[in-house]
Amino acid sequence: MSTPTGPDNGLPVRMPRPRQPGRHRRPEPAVAPEGAPALVLAVPGTPSPAVRGVAEEIVSIARSELPGLEAAVGFLDGDDVAFPSLSSVLAQAAALRVERYEFARAAGREVAEPTGPAAVVVPLLAGPDAVLTGRVREAAAASGAPVELTDVLGPHPLLAEALHVRLSEAGLARADRARLFTVATAADGIVLATTGGEEAVQAAGITGMLLAARLAVPVMAAALDQEGSVAAVAEQLRGSGSQALALAPYLIGPELAAGLLDEAARVAGCSVAEPLGAYPAVGKLVLSQYSAALGITPQPQGVAAR
Repeated sequence: MSTPTGPDNGLPVRMPRPRQPGRHRRPEPAVAPEGAPALVLAVPGTPSPAVRGVAEEIVSIARSELPGLEAAVGFLDGDDVAFPSLSSVLAQAAALRVERYEFARAAGREVAEPTGPAAVVVPLLAGPDAVLTGRVREAAAASGAPVELTDVLGPHPLLAEALHVRLSEAGLARADRARLFTVATAADGIVLATTGGEEAVQAAGITGMLLAARLAVPVMAAALDQEGSVAAVAEQLRGSGSQALALAPYLIGPELAAGLLDEAARVAGCSVAEPLGAYPAVGKLVLSQYSAALGITPQPQGVAAR
């Protein structure tokens, strides 16, 4: 047992380090505000164990960036058993908030009655999709819960980074921005494929410009769910001099219909990279949307306070 002056058994005592003053001190880790609404990830597409795994990993990334964050996953096409529907998850979040309030009152605590959203809903979409976001709104309304719906995740420079990494993992792009080594199979033109109509293609084009700057090759967006769009854009790139083309999905993955990506790549004669999936930047963007909705700004780990 240790005493204030030292250990009584002669062993050293680890004393807390004093907080380092000045501009280079480490920042206090951000935590979720007490009573903050839950983050609910709205997942489109056909539910499956693989889709659930991607969604849960993204939520885990968000939690690691903001300790104490209460988060859940709701599926647009869920069945409320293995894959809980978005509306049921939102209703449960609202009921849990009321239950906690009533428990605190019963315990004699003076607590304010809950106000504001019980949950912040973040659509798991890289770009705009009027049909899917419309369904998210419908599910939120059907839940009867007070919620706030955020925008989709892109366009954003972090998504350009994620696309770059997925292309490099497939051997279709150099992994480093300085291009200190070559990749024999690197593409000299990128078709950035998305779904969600013309608005989605335009939004993908913004991220595509950022990707083109990283890779120093032309990048053009195409509609994966519009017949002939990917092939037409591929021919346009070939007409401007590109020969080795790659298809990069500007999609998280759950919203992608089975077989659609591979078929488009086959018709267009392109190599293909994997969807964005649970790349760390996706989880950070989910948290960013949640934080913006609440007006909080968790500081990234490893950034010195100024």
